[in-house]
Amino acid sequence: MEINLTINGQHFLADIEDTETGRAFARLLPLKATLTELNGNEKYVNLNTSLPTNAHYYDAIASGDLMLFGSSCIVLFYGSAGGYSYTPIGRLRTTEGLTAAAGRGNAEVTFELKAK
Repeated sequence: MEINLTINGQHFLADIEDTETGRAFARLLPLKATLTELNGNEKYVNLNTSLPTNAHYYDAIASGDLMLFGSSCIVLFYGSAGGYSYTPIGRLRTTEGLTAAAGRGNAEVTFELKAK
């Protein structure tokens, strides 16, 4: 499943995992949120609802990974990371321009199902 992300006005395409978590996330769309800056490599938002989890420990997470921390925290990585347990949601197809779009502070992000 494909979704569109708009991050501070920049557009990106992402593939969502065909899992319980991915499908549950897709049912929430469209979703507009302010993602909070954390650690200079990720943005996150806490949802008002829980999603199904299947967390695994990751030594390495890549820029462009869209993950679930706990059961209700959506995390978009714009830099590499690792050392925590996450449930994968999806991945941006390209990360070109992602760091610039994410910016230094919080980011306005829209998640939408890709029109067919």
